[in-house]
Amino acid sequence: MSRTAVSPMLVRLAAEKATGALLRDHGTLYLVDGRVVHAESPAAPGVDVLLTAGGRLPREGWDEAVDRAGAHRAVGRFLVDSGRLHDGELEICHLGAVFDAAFFALSPTSGPTRFRYGVGHWFGTVRPVSAEAVERETVRRRELLDAVWPYAAVDTAPVVPRPASPGQTAGARQRVLLAAADGERTPAELARLLGRPAFHTLLDVRRLAAAGLVETPLAPEPAPPPQALLPALPVTDPDIALLRRLRDALEAHL
Repeated sequence: MSRTAVSPMLVRLAAEKATGALLRDHGTLYLVDGRVVHAESPAAPGVDVLLTAGGRLPREGWDEAVDRAGAHRAVGRFLVDSGRLHDGELEICHLGAVFDAAFFALSPTSGPTRFRYGVGHWFGTVRPVSAEAVERETVRRRELLDAVWPYAAVDTAPVVPRPASPGQTAGARQRVLLAAADGERTPAELARLLGRPAFHTLLDVRRLAAAGLVETPLAPEPAPPPQALLPALPVTDPDIALLRRLRDALEAHL
């Protein structure tokens, strides 16, 4: 069975231990010595939204960190050194934002993929992650979404709540999402409003759609079959342990 990388260019850059910015249609990955240190996507809330909209950091505290440390590419370090965040908090939040944005940045695209050597991000390096781990987590998330409800149309359509059946209930996190869904906001807009990772919002929307608690757009097109999984890593791989800790921490906060 053939094994296909999510982004062959990312795999090549990792092997080269390249430093710079990988630009794709749906986002950008930043690499240092071939490892992913940051990611951004218009579809995913950034670290600033996760911290400020989530209530962990006042907006003025974030703005001060960017003003004082952005030019030195040390915003993350400033947030810790100034006492605004603990090291562990920063790492969990930043890794959550990286994997969230990378999921969208690495989505299938027909547009060009470019790499700008030497380009860094103003946030700075917190916890580098291997490109292989980022690709593997992207594949896992694609498969998880399709296993829950294989209709990708709900990911970009406005979230329209439906009446619950007698005795039907939703979890606390999903109730908050339903309360914010006004029939016009998309999952990405709800993620920013609530200060939540976009992927976890998509996952909740698909679960709600599968339960009949939000509309699925008419005549949905099944999502394309997921790409083949990359070869399994041994369980001792430090990035796999990191992903498991990150997943558990995110689920505990959502």
